[in-house]
Amino acid sequence: MAAKPKLYYFHGRGRMESIRWLLAAAGVEFEEEFLETREQYEKLQKDGCLLFGQVPLVEVDGMMLTQTRAILSYLAAKFNFYGKDLKERVRIDMYVDGTLDLMAMIMLAPFQRPEEKQETLASVIQKAKARYFPVFEKILKDHGEDFLVGNKFSWADIQMLEAILMVEELNASVLSDFPLLKAFKTRISNIPTIKKFLQPGSQRKPPPDAHYVDLVSNILQF
Repeated sequence: MAAKPKLYYFHGRGRMESIRWLLAAAGVEFEEEFLETREQYEKLQKDGCLLFGQVPLVEVDGMMLTQTRAILSYLAAKFNFYGKDLKERVRIDMYVDGTLDLMAMIMLAPFQRPEEKQETLASVIQKAKARYFPVFEKILKDHGEDFLVGNKFSWADIQMLEAILMVEELNASVLSDFPLLKAFKTRISNIPTIKKFLQPGSQRKPPPDAHYVDLVSNILQF
């Protein structure tokens, strides 16, 4: 029996959360080692595990993988969430990259000064409504299918739902003008593995709080 994937990261969302989502969607159990001290982080560096000195780090299939996008691409392909051909794959990549741009702004905000944080979060909501969500609403309208690419559940759908839920934490009514995305959210949330991940007690992490921000800042020394 293959060993469970092992995730090395802080006890919070950050760049690891999308990896958790992808594994959960595949119904794959995984272990986590939380970085709680600078010494743990330095040991991973000393042992040569962090290719560019950064986490996330995922141990899977006998490999120590770094770089979030590379990890996600590998897992998406491994678990058949990456389309049936190159044309579907490039569309998945485009949609994922778009949602990651939006999510990166939300991830950055807790580490900013209060006035900058408020500006960033206001910008997230504005861009979600004006730039990102209209694109995905149109995609769903144009092809009339249940999923974003190839009428099959893919990495793009997983990432889109994660992005929607993150923005809804900032503004609960953000989908009010996007009925197809609202239906999409309900549909994807009810896929059994996703539904399980959204339940209390799963390995899904809550939004970052002050303790998480201080922990990451102290370990990474910024």
